Amino acid sequence: MSNETEVAVLFADVVGSTRLYEVLGDLKARDMVVACVDLMRAATERNRGKVIKTIGDEILAIFPTANDAVNAAGEMQQDIGARPELSVQGQHVAIRIGCHFGPVVLENKDIFGASVHTANRMTSQAKAGQIILTSAMVERLSPEWRAATRQIDVTSVRGRTEEMELFEAIWQQEDATSMLPSIAIDARTGHRPKRVRLRYQGVDYVVGDGKESLTMGRADENDMVVHGPLISRIHARVEIARNKVLLVDQSTNGTFVTGEEGREAFVRRDSVSLQGKGLIGLGKQPTAGSQDAIRYQLED
Repeated sequence: MSNETEVAVLFADVVGSTRLYEVLGDLKARDMVVACVDLMRAATERNRGKVIKTIGDEILAIFPTANDAVNAAGEMQQDIGARPELSVQGQHVAIRIGCHFGPVVLENKDIFGASVHTANRMTSQAKAGQIILTSAMVERLSPEWRAATRQIDVTSVRGRTEEMELFEAIWQQEDATSMLPSIAIDARTGHRPKRVRLRYQGVDYVVGDGKESLTMGRADENDMVVHGPLISRIHARVEIARNKVLLVDQSTNGTFVTGEEGREAFVRRDSVSLQGKGLIGLGKQPTAGSQDAIRYQLED
């Protein structure tokens, strides 16, 4: 008998399980995957969820509320990260999680519908250690959880005509999002940036002096509109936060930064501190003579 209802749908899977089997052999790798699945199942059941099925290294579960699903997702990440035995050659096993809220059809202990495919698509968009949510999930979260999410991209999803916004739930106790170490303020001089000036195709943009962030991407609603096949609609933003200048990437193809001393960084759905002056490339490495390069300079 079929029954239609609205639920939060969660997919979670072990990242790089093929490597586990190659390194550990079939039996040990299977035991490690089973241990991960058991932890994911336990977190689901603690948060009023129901495991619909497990497929190899993947779990499909449903929850009555968005909060229940994200609480379970956070616990899955924490529980697996806290087990030292879940490591291979010094590298800890990681999982990725995707969630969507919408209608599903319950039938013979299984679920069907577009919402299931959308949740699965969110998982494929996630990288190791991430929890990726749709806007339908974020809209139904408590204010506390909503404040702990950030939009990271807008992407096309198979079976949908419109693009979908992707959000990441920050589940860590401390938001350690920087790919590279943050640049500390010089305690002797009290030096801290007051603003950052960006220049693109002859136009100057300033962050600071009351404007604390600037968005870049190919969509017209960005502060700086940059066109190109590798550029996402909302690609990245530059912001002044916690006395430093951050470049926060929200794209599919990532952002490249080259500092004045030649130090290079690549960031994708993550953030990096900017210092001094240099070049920013959306989706590809910037070069000094390129029209696509965005120049930045911090100012006191």
